[in-house]
Amino acid sequence: MKKKLKMNAVIAITGIMGICTVLISWGTFGHEHIDRAAVFALPQPLQNFFYNHIDYITQESTVPDLRKYTINDKAEGPRHFIDLENYGAIDTLPKTMEEAKKKYDDKFLNQNGILPWYVADLMDKLTKAFKEKKKTEILFIAADMGHYLGDATMPLHTSANYDGQQTNQKGIHSLFESRLPEMFGKDYNFYTGDAKFIDNVPKEIMTIITHSHSLIDTLLTTDRDLRKKFGEDKIFKMDASGKPMKNKYGALIYSDEYATQLHTALKGMVERQIREGAINAANFWYTAWVNAGKPDLSDLDPSDLTKQNAPLLKNELKLWKSGKLFGIESEKEF
Repeated sequence: MKKKLKMNAVIAITGIMGICTVLISWGTFGHEHIDRAAVFALPQPLQNFFYNHIDYITQESTVPDLRKYTINDKAEGPRHFIDLENYGAIDTLPKTMEEAKKKYDDKFLNQNGILPWYVADLMDKLTKAFKEKKKTEILFIAADMGHYLGDATMPLHTSANYDGQQTNQKGIHSLFESRLPEMFGKDYNFYTGDAKFIDNVPKEIMTIITHSHSLIDTLLTTDRDLRKKFGEDKIFKMDASGKPMKNKYGALIYSDEYATQLHTALKGMVERQIREGAINAANFWYTAWVNAGKPDLSDLDPSDLTKQNAPLLKNELKLWKSGKLFGIESEKEF
């Protein structure tokens, strides 16, 4: 069986994959495609190891959101965002979680997010897992890290106005990160080029988040201008009583026409940011492996599994270089 997984966690994960709620960063489609595409950007022999477990990496990409919404883990929420407006100038931000906890109290951090420092902590944990060649920890931490790096490329995860609630644009969050990728993602190009080593991890994290934040004005202005051309009955799908419809998670369902025009007006922003999430995940995984001394991971899997997967990897790499991903059918939220 292709890439047979030996982790009991996968059974539990896939069993509850369908019960996430509304503000799932990048949605199931985005996160699964980010983590899966990242595997193909890795160099040999690291890529062989990750490819042996690509289905696990893909499925586990949404588990941080399951911890947040389904299990209701109170510690999980702040890991997914940072409200930059409430922290002040970027160059005054703490460099580490330890520094952040010294500068701000727990209440402030919980309300305004700890995303960059949590990613940095995961980098330390992943590097340690690589050094110690702990297979389960490597895969679990790497997949989680891919999720949070995906969050970091979603512009609204860097702002206090995360759902347009401050500018009368409520619903923009799920539209941008879930509805649009579901509608148009089949045509996205997921080729990222090869992973590169990161010289300064904390600086790179802040660069990613700063860039994402810089896109918010364009996103909100584009949406605001487009709304002026539509009546509310044209912006949203309406039920028989004339009220805006919602999906199973309670998110407003924008009309196909509005979603299509917004996607066009954003000029590829959604696609670029998802692709950025993928290359960032690959860069961070690769950097952790290099910093761990490039350990040989070939003995962590049966040699016949790697041999069996070699022609499959070759074919999927060729497909990825053309911009496509194979073997992924994400559950729809809309």
